[in-house]
Amino acid sequence: MTIEFIGYVGNHNQSESVAATGAPLDLTHVRAAAAVHENAGFDRVLFAFHSTSPESILVAQHAASVTSRLGLMIAHRPGFNAPTILARQLATLDHISRGRVAVHVITGGSDIELQADGDHTHKAERYARTAEYLDIVRKEWSETAPFDYEGRFYSVRGAHSAIHPFRAEGIPIYFGGSSPEAIAVAGKHADVYALWGETLEQVRETVSRVRAAAAPFGRRPRFSLSLRPIVAETEEAAWARADRILEEARALRAASGQGPAEPPPNEGSRRLLDAAARGSRLDKRLWTGIAALTGARGNSTSLVGTPEQVAEAMLDYHRIGIDTFLIRGFDPLLDAYLYGRDLIPAVRELAARERPDEAAAA
Repeated sequence: MTIEFIGYVGNHNQSESVAATGAPLDLTHVRAAAAVHENAGFDRVLFAFHSTSPESILVAQHAASVTSRLGLMIAHRPGFNAPTILARQLATLDHISRGRVAVHVITGGSDIELQADGDHTHKAERYARTAEYLDIVRKEWSETAPFDYEGRFYSVRGAHSAIHPFRAEGIPIYFGGSSPEAIAVAGKHADVYALWGETLEQVRETVSRVRAAAAPFGRRPRFSLSLRPIVAETEEAAWARADRILEEARALRAASGQGPAEPPPNEGSRRLLDAAARGSRLDKRLWTGIAALTGARGNSTSLVGTPEQVAEAMLDYHRIGIDTFLIRGFDPLLDAYLYGRDLIPAVRELAARERPDEAAAA
């Protein structure tokens, strides 16, 4: 399996160390970020979802209109749209973009955030609902005759879509969540299971758990790891840059009145903080500084070093089952360019040396 690279297109230029400016949806930035990622050789890009953010499907549609090859990974929270409608929305965009759509299903770990959209379920209920939701989405994509579905959360009669995914293999479903309830749903539905940047030991354990959950369904999902690489010409310069990013992030939090990070409500963040508690530098070059500062709110751990050193660390993850890397920087546009110029080619070259079959497939 060749290595896939996923980038990130935000709604505006912003990160933990870069203050957001301008409108909440900056179309100039979306256009520029999409172009940089396409030219840098990324396979696809993520469009995030949050209860306060611009709508991810619509932002992805705009990015599709200004690119020709770049794949779209659209974060989606199940339970607000009807599953039949979401299936048709994604299948329609898949045809508009000529087969470039994937969906990243994020059930949601924070009860408080979901209440802003009127959802008062607890986490176990949400994952049970997600399982039914994806049952129906898959049926809407695959069934050629009307179908019925009866579950605890959804009951449909005569469901049928005139439009199916553009490609015969369908629309890939990426899936995130580290709780036992999440792992169970991932085993049934994830084409690609997504982890944040944990230690090698933690990743090895999670890969094993997900594979065990998928085995009863005769499935073998792929695995994606999310990281924030910090690269420079020398190792010393890369670590100095990491220190600057941490100071910038700390100053930005203070300027905005943010106090110490609250304990996270989701298992994925707790796992990152468990790693951070063991030290700021783990394995070969995993850095947990931003995760510790922010309470591991999302993708917040880094690999630090020269492009070749970071590529070698990424290959360690590849050897234990990771074949997709979601990488985004703290300087969104510049880092995407640098990844395409230096890091992605270094990873592909190392993988080709180790596995000539991957080079032939690429």
